[in-house]
Amino acid sequence: MITVRGLSKSFRGFAAVKEIDLDIYKGEVFGFLGPNGAGKSTTINMLSTLLKPSAGQAVVAGYDVIAQPAQVRRSIGLVFQDPSLDELLTAEENLYFHALLYGLDRAVREQRTAQVLEMVELTERSRDVVKTFSGGMKRRLEIARGLLHHPQVLFLDEPTLGLDPQTRSHIWQYIHELREREQITIFLTTHYMDEAENCDRIAIIDHGKIAALDTPAGLKQLVGGDIVWLATGDDRAAARAITEKFGLAAQAVDGVLQVEVKHGESFIPRLIEALPCTIREIGLRKPTLDDVFLKLTGRAIRPEEAGAREQMRYTIRAWRRRR
Repeated sequence: MITVRGLSKSFRGFAAVKEIDLDIYKGEVFGFLGPNGAGKSTTINMLSTLLKPSAGQAVVAGYDVIAQPAQVRRSIGLVFQDPSLDELLTAEENLYFHALLYGLDRAVREQRTAQVLEMVELTERSRDVVKTFSGGMKRRLEIARGLLHHPQVLFLDEPTLGLDPQTRSHIWQYIHELREREQITIFLTTHYMDEAENCDRIAIIDHGKIAALDTPAGLKQLVGGDIVWLATGDDRAAARAITEKFGLAAQAVDGVLQVEVKHGESFIPRLIEALPCTIREIGLRKPTLDDVFLKLTGRAIRPEEAGAREQMRYTIRAWRRRR
């Protein structure tokens, strides 16, 4: 459904996206995972024809994004990272305006409006002004609008940006229902590790380059074992001892040391005996996508910090729109 070869984008000499290659299949939920500024939104903007690539080729739903932009736009739905609803109109009126832009006739427009509102559970609020909606309701309405013209591909740029965990979970339920009901391809960006677990496949992007691409389970295999974490009285001495005695590298993450090992249960007793300093806490867990990102890039995505920054940006943009 989407084919990308050597796609690049530069802004005044700064390379935001660097020669990426992708193949995304029909009916797939494909995730683009990375920190803010990694190139996720720039990629979506190129695939949806909002930005012209500096180099490379992209084909979406059989149409070239440079040579056939109008056909691409008719084939896709797009939910922006920034709020894009008219909050002075009702939910129904927002969908009506979108339907007019896509040239849907009255019978089709009314049928599909009813369908998508029911799908996102907003039928009873269809004639309410959008400014009275919660953040989650607005996001659901934006998803409904993106589906109104029956696109083959739905792009979701940070679909749960600024939402609380419970609402984020509900949005993901809708996303999976959409895939099952509409049989469409969904391409989404996120910096939330738990959200990426919901995707069929994930591309990890950092500094404009794709660092890895696989299923969530396949990516976790890159870590290659268990994660033993520990807090000590002298982390520097502990890390040095782990390297000297076991040939392993210990990384400091969120105030604790982490060590990647094959068999964590049998390693922990040997580790406790070998360390020359006090061990305050120690534990074992299976690898996560955050561990994969740490292994590939040397740093972790911090969702709570990133989320707070994005929430502030979201709030400022919404305030500016109301002025």
